[in-house]
Amino acid sequence: MARRSKPPVAAPAAPAETRCQLCERAVQHTSRHHLVPREEGGRYGPTVDLCQPCHSSVHLLLTNRELARRYSSVQELQRAEELQKYLHWIRRSRVERLTNRRRRR
Repeated sequence: MARRSKPPVAAPAAPAETRCQLCERAVQHTSRHHLVPREEGGRYGPTVDLCQPCHSSVHLLLTNRELARRYSSVQELQRAEELQKYLHWIRRSRVERLTNRRRRR
């Protein structure tokens, strides 16, 4: 009688990469950013997927009021003068996570 062979074991899948909609880099994880902040009335408004460094930097460099009034689309965020130096740096970087990004009050 012939021996049964075991079915081949599938190799673990590589983690799926997604794109940050602000810096346009391929990253492992993204988080949902409300284009109009929730506290400014954007609870049910449009959202975009941002990597953690971009999401953290947007909220570090811009107030919620500025985000609601001046930067309610990804294209406007990409053109924001306050983010240009950051975007130039992050697009050349492989950073996946930034820590300790809160402003000191």
